[in-house]
Amino acid sequence: MEPSRQTTVLFADITGSTRLYETAGDSRAVEEIAVCMQMLRDAVEAHGGRVVKTMGDAIMALFSTPNAAAAAAARMQTDVESLPAVGNRKLGLRIGFQSGPVIQRENDVFGDTVNLAYRLHEQAVKGQVLTSDDTVSLLAPVIRSATRHLYPVPVKGKAEEVELFELLWEQNADITDVAQTVSLLRSPQARLRLVHRGQDIVRRRGSESLMLGRDQTCQLVIVDHKASRQHCTIERRQDKFMLRDHSTNGTFVTVDGELEVVLQREEFQLRKHGWIALGQSRADTREVVEFFCE
Repeated sequence: MEPSRQTTVLFADITGSTRLYETAGDSRAVEEIAVCMQMLRDAVEAHGGRVVKTMGDAIMALFSTPNAAAAAAARMQTDVESLPAVGNRKLGLRIGFQSGPVIQRENDVFGDTVNLAYRLHEQAVKGQVLTSDDTVSLLAPVIRSATRHLYPVPVKGKAEEVELFELLWEQNADITDVAQTVSLLRSPQARLRLVHRGQDIVRRRGSESLMLGRDQTCQLVIVDHKASRQHCTIERRQDKFMLRDHSTNGTFVTVDGELEVVLQREEFQLRKHGWIALGQSRADTREVVEFFCE
């Protein structure tokens, strides 16, 4: 057993999964929940955290600071909220996080901080992120200003009631910007360049995500009947550019010198130089996007 150390513990639990099995069927429900769980893992990784374990439709993660945990929680809620409804049902999240000392034993952690983080997540409802007054006092001012005091609640194992605070992730984009700013100060600028039919798009670290697809609202429009309207997105995570497929026919990615990879509701890290084709192999279409990671 290792001595206690200061950290921030976060619990995130998917809501609505039981009803999803009933309305969408086992196969589709398993697929959608897997996508959602991957979003949670990605958010943890993007903000420097570590997933300690998964428990059914929930995860437990550790972060070095409460700022990172808050940014990850906001990212999780935003990503899951963006998922389309399945069988007239939308999945959601309830999240709680708490800072304090923990005891680490092998690959697990224990202690009062862990217990309180779990109780906080239990108090949350769908779409809510909760923490305590102790943790709020440790947040950076820009994130602290994005919280609101709710009310005191009794918590099992605590002699005194805990003051609940809610993170207002829907109204404050600055929450995720804090972690991005820290990351920008630590490493040089990365750049992604996309070339398609004479159009040249450059995305640097800190830029917003980019949507590719057949719909005219996409930042990069692909005129191909095999492409979905909103086919895939490319987003920056720390110093990486990740492509996420949302399509019916898949996204075909080739890194120069490697075999073509087909993504079906999956993610892929864009590296070096290569090509992206929507809905069919690069060999079968002229609607190919060339990428350069610099």
